[in-house]
Amino acid sequence: MAKWRINNVRIAGVSACVPENVVATEDIDIMTPEEAETFNKTVGIKRRHIADESVCASDMCQKAAEKLLEELGWERDSIDVLIFESVTGDYKTPPTSCLLQDRMGLPDTTFCLDMPMGCCGCLYAITVGSNLLTTGNVKRALLLIGDTALRMGSMKDKSRVPLFGDCGTAVALEYDPSAGEIVVDFHTMGSGYEALMTPHGGFRRPATPESFVEEDFGNGIVRAPIHTMINGMNVFSFAISKPPKSVDKFMADEGIDRNTDVDYFLIHQANKMIVDRVVKKLKLPLDKVPYNLEEYGNLGGASIPSLMVTRLRDRLTAGSCRLLMSSFGLGLSWGTMSATVGPMVIPEVQYI
Repeated sequence: MAKWRINNVRIAGVSACVPENVVATEDIDIMTPEEAETFNKTVGIKRRHIADESVCASDMCQKAAEKLLEELGWERDSIDVLIFESVTGDYKTPPTSCLLQDRMGLPDTTFCLDMPMGCCGCLYAITVGSNLLTTGNVKRALLLIGDTALRMGSMKDKSRVPLFGDCGTAVALEYDPSAGEIVVDFHTMGSGYEALMTPHGGFRRPATPESFVEEDFGNGIVRAPIHTMINGMNVFSFAISKPPKSVDKFMADEGIDRNTDVDYFLIHQANKMIVDRVVKKLKLPLDKVPYNLEEYGNLGGASIPSLMVTRLRDRLTAGSCRLLMSSFGLGLSWGTMSATVGPMVIPEVQYI
């Protein structure tokens, strides 16, 4: 069973950076006014921050991390671990975490790791980083989590274009024997991988001229095999079934009362229909479930840390708070995490 109980690790801070450029749904040229209105009402993503082609996920993550280090007062030489979680790294090789080590002026003793886990990325990064710190052999870790997911797909694909925003986040972990326990539970269903995938461009199906030939699938979906695709119905069915069952079992196994023991439930902001259905299935108190997708869209792995920055900053900087987090996506994978955090250092949202 992929379940961990992690002690001695404190989530010291979190930060986020988004592009200054904001695109409203009605400004997306492949959407008619009627489609945009329906999308806003049902999917709930009304605006998203979109980076220009000169800005990578690593740039946004770096800016978020620089600000977080400044407000934490951490010396760069004190960073032992650097994890970059993204499906949109700078290059296929080398690992982007190695480039960030140099760009940020971190010591050459820094352990660097890239992780391409998509929408579950935050929970994966916290789990791996915390397990590296839990014995005290290393003391501090920076988790840089972000994507520019929109540019992975076709700009003529209505099933993807309106969904995603761009964001880079940074999460700071520190060895602390007085910290509360972090409990995390993961699941994987690799048989469903085709629901979210990029068919060509890897080593199983290398890019050829045919990889760039667009096909019209109808319903406003035009893409080539080199583009990332979403099987919307399969993803929806997965997201409203597997993750809620796991969250429900997690709470039962841990003796967690959803009404009294949890301050906030942070659900991956895939879209409003999915989050609403998860909330309804789990009978979660609505005042404990923050949303930010209407303003930022689906941010992949950065979704949960962005919620902390944009919706819970005042609460998390003021004192202790118990969070229960649920994320789901590529793989197909999903996870549940419980952590008591705060007070944390959370700078205001940065712009690039």
